[in-house]
Amino acid sequence: MGLLSMCDLAVAARHAVFGLPEVKVGVFPAQVLSVMQHLIPRRKLVEMCITGEPLTSQEALEIGLVNHVDDDVDAKLDWLLNRLLDKSPAAIRRGLYTMKKIETMAFEESMSFTESQISLFALTEDAKEGQAAFREKRKPNWTGR
Repeated sequence: MGLLSMCDLAVAARHAVFGLPEVKVGVFPAQVLSVMQHLIPRRKLVEMCITGEPLTSQEALEIGLVNHVDDDVDAKLDWLLNRLLDKSPAAIRRGLYTMKKIETMAFEESMSFTESQISLFALTEDAKEGQAAFREKRKPNWTGR
């Protein structure tokens, strides 16, 4: 669960089961709380922690623990990967950094930080290429810079 919680995207097989069973052996799943608290609703997290009961893959999908559930995980991963490969690596990298950075900030601080990041996004080679490709009605050639 800790590794799953650290991932930005997750695909599960229909038969997958997820849980935090530590309470069943007298301990508490404390370490995963730091990442899971931002991933799933608090009440569901509390229920998982204090009952130790597992979730089906469909329940995991419904609470946002996974993005997709499919019988053919490899095909779904390929589908998801293909949705990312034609995007700017620089924009994705900077965007994910920004998202992680603002998780613990107060609203005003996060607004100020995200405003500063917009100008940094615009300075990348990928931003210049993406805008040129849009104007020229062609696919961009990303450098990742």
